[in-house]
Amino acid sequence: MPFYMFQARYTADAIKAMVNKPQDREAAARPLIEAVGGKLHHLFFCFGADDVVALIEAPTDEAMAAGALAVGASGAFSGGATTKLMTSREAMGAMAAAGKAAASYKPATG
Repeated sequence: MPFYMFQARYTADAIKAMVNKPQDREAAARPLIEAVGGKLHHLFFCFGADDVVALIEAPTDEAMAAGALAVGASGAFSGGATTKLMTSREAMGAMAAAGKAAASYKPATG
């Protein structure tokens, strides 16, 4: 199954709720991801622009999008992003394909 990195920022109200009543958000996220046929590998809280980062396996892009849309529709997040990830083996396959295709590309010249 493909891997995805989900990054999100909580709303101020969601952060306030977690501060007032600490909650295991990984336990809350897992059933949603499993409902779309995926697997939650890790959920991390983090410093920086995002509050949470999750490493997820999902069967298809559509399944991952469904999970991300469900989370977004909850109103608990002010923004986020989903990035499809490749294994090293998949990246090497892409590199090999790029090497073969490169001869057919004519770059802009000045």
